Amino acid sequence: MITLLLGIAAGIGGGLSLFFFAGFGAGWSIFAGLALFIGVQATLSVYFMRRIKADMEAVQRIMAGAQKAVEAKTRQWMIRPPGSIQEAQRIVQAEMAAGVRKALEETDKLLKYKPWVMLIEKQAATAKFQLNWMLKDFKACDALMDKALFADPVSQTMKMARMQMIGEDLDAIEKVYRKAVARARYNANVLPAACWSWILVKRAENESDKAKADALIDRAFKALGEALKKSDNETLKRNHEALMNNRVKHFNNSGLGDQWYAMHLEEPKMKVQRRR
Repeated sequence: MITLLLGIAAGIGGGLSLFFFAGFGAGWSIFAGLALFIGVQATLSVYFMRRIKADMEAVQRIMAGAQKAVEAKTRQWMIRPPGSIQEAQRIVQAEMAAGVRKALEETDKLLKYKPWVMLIEKQAATAKFQLNWMLKDFKACDALMDKALFADPVSQTMKMARMQMIGEDLDAIEKVYRKAVARARYNANVLPAACWSWILVKRAENESDKAKADALIDRAFKALGEALKKSDNETLKRNHEALMNNRVKHFNNSGLGDQWYAMHLEEPKMKVQRRR
């Protein structure tokens, strides 16, 4: 906001100065004023973009550091296994959670640009939504829902997942899904389509009316068929075939791996190895 006011002040002040004190005509004075306005805006925009980029890179470095720490633990466990899988999982989650909390603290620093950059509050809210999502702090995510920008298929799938968690109406979830896949490039629609079809199948499983349940399964089948026009993903293909052959129990998104489980709608099934 301040950058806009500075640009306007520079443009008006410069134009009037040239008109009254330098003998410029009205046309040239207006042109010079507009040029000054654009120049001030461009200069300040570039300056603050660089500052914001540097701060965002600091957030990314924190997350990368946490990821490296987890990878180091994993390599260590390959040589010397932990006492149990549950203990290893707890340690990994604690390492990542510590990194995410540091990243959240760093993200809060973006708000210092609020008087200068109009959309910085939304950018900060978007980053904080995604970080809180990693922590499974859904109350914090709900508070940020109206402030955050959901502009890519992954973040829009997060929104769909949260809407499913709190039992939102299917038509409302479908609107988010349609927006997620509307301009998605080839195979960029995989995660939203997997999530949307999973929601429909899950709602069908919980539906006592068989006709309504069958209608939901048919809706999921059609959604996957539509999605496969812009994707060749094996998980979508396999689920489409399962629904086509009336094998609903074979519907499974595990083939998407961590990308799917990061939506927190399902927990990954871990195989427990017995020591001999």
